[in-house]
Amino acid sequence: MDFESISIIFKALSDVNRLKIVSLLSEGEKCACVLLDNFQFKQSTLSYHMKFLAESKIIYARSEGKWMYYSLNKDNLNVIIDTLKSFNKE
Repeated sequence: MDFESISIIFKALSDVNRLKIVSLLSEGEKCACVLLDNFQFKQSTLSYHMKFLAESKIIYARSEGKWMYYSLNKDNLNVIIDTLKSFNKE
């Protein structure tokens, strides 16, 4: 992964609501309706944040019936972790 892609992920994670969403998804796949219960905003705002996270390749999105389900893209998050670790060379 190049630095441009990594910077896009950092930008996505710089929002407190998106960071909280990632934290919730670290527990496993969740329906949008479950995620929404953890916030004080409307479905449209959640959709905005989920689209941002999906376009940043931080999460996966899938539809099942009328519901959207989201999960973490752990491979990309591990790349970010490894990149940060590489900056801490002795």
